[in-house]
Amino acid sequence: MAFTPRVFSGMQPTGNLHLGNYLGALTRWVEMQKTHDCLYCIVDMHAITLWQDPAELRAAIRSVTAAYLAAGLDPVRSIIFNQSQVAEHAELAWVFSCVARLGWLNRMTQFKEKAGKDREQASVGLYAYPVLMAADILLYKATHVPVGDDQKQHLELTRDIAQKFNNDYADAIRAAGHADTAFFPLCEPVIMGPATRVMSLRDGTKKMSKSDASELSRINMTDDADAIARKIQKAKTDPEPLPGEAAGLAGRPEADNLVGIFAALADKSKAQVLREFGGAQFAKFKTALAELAVARIGPVNAEMSRLLADPGQIDRILAEGGARARQLAAPVMVEVKEIVGYLRP
Repeated sequence: MAFTPRVFSGMQPTGNLHLGNYLGALTRWVEMQKTHDCLYCIVDMHAITLWQDPAELRAAIRSVTAAYLAAGLDPVRSIIFNQSQVAEHAELAWVFSCVARLGWLNRMTQFKEKAGKDREQASVGLYAYPVLMAADILLYKATHVPVGDDQKQHLELTRDIAQKFNNDYADAIRAAGHADTAFFPLCEPVIMGPATRVMSLRDGTKKMSKSDASELSRINMTDDADAIARKIQKAKTDPEPLPGEAAGLAGRPEADNLVGIFAALADKSKAQVLREFGGAQFAKFKTALAELAVARIGPVNAEMSRLLADPGQIDRILAEGGARARQLAAPVMVEVKEIVGYLRP
């Protein structure tokens, strides 16, 4: 079966989006919407796998939407919506829960990391999170999914679920009028470029994260110019000057991280950055990096503030995106129900 090339991706509305989200995902999404049919989702159903204050969740959904728009995602060119507006996500997730195997979910390392030692107190939703992620993607028969390293295992599970559904219901898929049994595509990961892994400003061996206890570890997309500059000036470094070549960054995770951030913000390679700053002390480099970061993030921050001042506009964009998403999702779910043997209403 030939599938329309389509991209699906999303972010959780939990905590502030940060520089890693911006460089590692949003800037790439903006480019992809120029060449692909794209759906960009605020995955609020995933967010409640850990308890969320309802008022804070609503505010976070709007904040992430504002970040999408401020970064350059176009709600006309792409479909931008929050997951809970499309009930078919939950419907398909249940079907896939009956297709996926416990052994597959038991191998998911992210559940073990998030649940920690108190696994018995973790929600069923947190455990079944990858099944809902598979439904998010396959509901739209997405063929390409931009992912970071931490999501590749979940995407492999999505492919396994698609393949097992196609195999288990092969006869029914043919009976529904399909020439072959590939009802769902085996989606391909789109591994983002060199800025995919933006690391903590306090520990260059750890990924920049919304959940890090230290605000100094990340640059939030809501940070003003003073906060951005302060966090960069306080970023951990080592006592040596910057090397003249990229090979000299080996074994220097904090230096490598800051050079990588500069390169991504300036749309240059690390080698180009080091040709300019090789031999310089970090004080000089941090000043230049702070100026560059403020120049790039400042306009995004300002546009987010403008958008958040009119929550009604954000809600209208999400409602329109949700309606467009349902137009794609509903026919797929109708066919799934036919294939698995549900009675027609």
